[in-house]
Amino acid sequence: MNTIVEAVVKNGDRRVPVGLVTVKQALDMPEKGIFEFSHPAFEAGKTDVFLSREALYKLSLS
Repeated sequence: MNTIVEAVVKNGDRRVPVGLVTVKQALDMPEKGIFEFSHPAFEAGKTDVFLSREALYKLSLS
């Protein structure tokens, strides 16, 4: 099963939605970018809970 997360770009104190991606796609995005990824247990676009790349990687292993 592919877990979906929302990718957002941090712009100052705002988060601008980029789109929904799988965890694998999220991990393939540039690390040096300003991307953040929502926690999949919460509704995309309505959560303030975001995961680190390390947490995304661990999620991809399960």
